[in-house]
Amino acid sequence: MGEPTQKYSITMPRDVAEAARARGGPSGLSAYVAAAVRRQIERDNLNDLITVCEADHGPITAEEIEAKRDVLRRARQEQGTSDPSAA
Repeated sequence: MGEPTQKYSITMPRDVAEAARARGGPSGLSAYVAAAVRRQIERDNLNDLITVCEADHGPITAEEIEAKRDVLRRARQEQGTSDPSAA
């Protein structure tokens, strides 16, 4: 059995709603919007974590970010997956 749900009313630009409805496919608009909101919450939580870490350890440098991206690229290559440039 899935998670309990509740019906909400939201307002959004028509073009955004129509694009989301078109992409929602068989799962529908509600599932598409729920997934998008879930991803945004994950991003917000990561940003909160970064803020806390930077407060404790100082800002993350561009070099540190690139070094981590290199680690991820190598891991993806070893796993045989694609290497998105936006990693």
